[in-house]
Amino acid sequence: MSTALQADNVSVSFAGLRALSNVALALPPGRITGLIGPNGAGKTTLVNVLTGFQSPTAGRVLMNGDDITGRSAHIIRRLGVARTFQSGRLFNDLPVVDNLEVTAIGLGMKRRDAALRAGAMLEWMGIEHLAERTAGALPYTDERRVAIARALMMEPRYLLLDEPAAGMSHDEATDLAAMIRRIAAEIACGVLLIEHNIGLVLEICDMIHVLDSGEIIETGDPAFIRASEKVRHAYMGTQGDVAQSVEEAIL
Repeated sequence: MSTALQADNVSVSFAGLRALSNVALALPPGRITGLIGPNGAGKTTLVNVLTGFQSPTAGRVLMNGDDITGRSAHIIRRLGVARTFQSGRLFNDLPVVDNLEVTAIGLGMKRRDAALRAGAMLEWMGIEHLAERTAGALPYTDERRVAIARALMMEPRYLLLDEPAAGMSHDEATDLAAMIRRIAAEIACGVLLIEHNIGLVLEICDMIHVLDSGEIIETGDPAFIRASEKVRHAYMGTQGDVAQSVEEAIL
């Protein structure tokens, strides 16, 4: 698949411990791809590799057929691969609009154009009312939405969302699902959704990869993943709430 962001047999070891083993994953543009797995499965490590925050021990990262393995995170971002973080990582002392402007300027846009683009993005996301709020004072859900808006500056080709629904209520997660669908449809951005909310992943993803102990143990559409015994077994023995969420989503 030449038009995609791909992990090509990626492995990562830390001090002799294997975090990822020969992981292959393709993220096509305009589609929503899910990545699930128990805590410690290696999901964030894989995102770090795909976005240049971690170099693989073996294997390659390809973007539309070009080898981008080992390139720095800021270069990969300029190439069109954006991400969010579990912790948000906003510039807490700056207003929301400045968080977006700084990103655009860092990607090479002039100050005036960056301000216009930031305002347009906040409006597109439906959060223009947050523009002058200090980022560090935002409620948790608004912080997540601003982080996504910042990642979407300059309309990246690929967007990797690391646990965007963590801590959200059912209604908030439903709103997030609608937003992610809109990102894929209107920006034609390939979205990788890394989530513990299995129901959300099954609802909106076209294809889902299941990672366990650093290996992809199952890949398929939501119906296939829902019926998979391997997925059930991967979650058994983990925290009760995670195992229960899998059972509820599958059943």
